[in-house]
Amino acid sequence: MKFIPILFFLCSISCFSQEKLKDTPKNLIVVLDTIWETEQTPIRLRDAAMRSHGAESEEFIKHQIVYKQNHDINEKKVIAILNTYGWPTKEMIGERGNLTLCNVIQHAENETRIKYLPMMRQAVKDKKLEPRFLARAVDRIATETGDLQIYGGQMKYYPETKSFNVWPVFDPANIDKRRAKIGLEPIAEFLKNRFNFEWNLEEQLKRTAAFEKS
Repeated sequence: MKFIPILFFLCSISCFSQEKLKDTPKNLIVVLDTIWETEQTPIRLRDAAMRSHGAESEEFIKHQIVYKQNHDINEKKVIAILNTYGWPTKEMIGERGNLTLCNVIQHAENETRIKYLPMMRQAVKDKKLEPRFLARAVDRIATETGDLQIYGGQMKYYPETKSFNVWPVFDPANIDKRRAKIGLEPIAEFLKNRFNFEWNLEEQLKRTAAFEKS
């Protein structure tokens, strides 16, 4: 009769493991939903303050401080998820979960972005991640390392003019061809919708030429 307790013990372990695995996607979604809210809410408030009061206003700075505090916590959580699971499938975390992971990595230090870039590339190959998210990371890394960006997704605030402009782009004349290959809308449409910024090809050609000479 000794086999009965052993059988019960093994069954308990099996059932526990199945329950743990079954609950993992739900737990990840809950964690990522919390990260999304605490990351995006101060960003929305910060950007609204910038539009109303400027990027050097007290309102802007107040929300930026909250965002940075939240981001430091969120980044640790995201890194723990990626180190544990690799890049999760969409079935595990949903589309917004994917966006949350990408946004937090996007806002991390450049060393972190570079570290997880190979994982993002593999996730795109495995159909876990849309190419547009990888494009954002590639452009952000380029701006941080002082290189021309490829897809034009990164803006920079220029204190001397107190205005935003696109970080200089490689071969601006063909940027829409590159963007179309990975499913992105034309650069003028993207910048207008996302930043209310007018894309001027002639201006950007000049800025890229000046960047390359500097």
